[in-house]
Formats: sequence, structure tokens, C-alpha cells
Amino acid sequence: MLKKLLLALVIISLNLAASDIEVKNAYVRAVPPNLRNSASFMTIVNRSNKDLFLIYANSSVAKNAELHEHIKLKNGMMRMQQVKSIKIPANHSFTLKPGGYHVMLFELNKKLKVGESVKSITLSFSNKETIVLKNVPIKSVIGGMKMK
Repeated sequence: MLKKLLLALVIISLNLAASDIEVKNAYVRAVPPNLRNSASFMTIVNRSNKDLFLIYANSSVAKNAELHEHIKLKNGMMRMQQVKSIKIPANHSFTLKPGGYHVMLFELNKKLKVGESVKSITLSFSNKETIVLKNVPIKSVIGGMKMK
């Protein structure tokens, strides 16, 4: 009886620890020393049967972080705007990338040099799950649209 109880507790604890969300290939855009803002990009995988939403971001490298998207205006120009959330469809992945959705990092507190890393980025989701990304690499993004 005790063995069955212990096995049940182990199974329950493993299920509680299992995450519906995985973050892959996260990086932060390197910027010249005089720029005070940057962005972070990544692929978010939703393994659940329900749509999830990225609702909040925070980073050790910035005073403030916001969820943003690029939109194309009628005159063909691109503009960024803040969004309340980013939808990650059920059983799919969604990529935050240059020229699309991203985590905007405002008022940087350190220079972002290629080859270094950002200590942490925290992501919060609509299912109450929080993921802390550690040592996120800083990479060069050429022309705002292509990764070097």
C-alpha cells in the first residue's frame, strides 16, 4: 500500500512539473552603445490543447519590457505598436521575429554586445505559467529583418 501511495505521489509531482510551454532559440538583438532599446525574439511551443497567450515579459537587462508587433501602414511604412498579448495556438508554435511580434526592451542597463548574454528574461502566460530564460545570447540582426 505504501509503495502504491509513493508511486502515485511521484506521478502527480511529475505531472505538476511538466510544462505545456517550451521556449526555443531565444536571443536578444545587439545594439550600438548609444541606443537605449532592443528586442528579444524566440519560438514558443504550446503543447496544450488550448490556445495560450503570452501576457507579460520582464528582463534583467531593461527597466521595462513590452509585447510588440510591427504593422504595415497604408503608405507602406512599418510601425511598431504595443499589444496586450501574443496568441500561441493550441498544439502549435509561434515565432517572435524581427519585423513581426517581439519582446521590446526599454531603457537598457547594459551594453548589448554580440557574443555576450542577457542574464534573464521572464515570460508569463495566460495559464499562470511563468518561464525564466537564463543567459539569453545577444546576436546581431542585420537590417532589422535578417539574423546574422
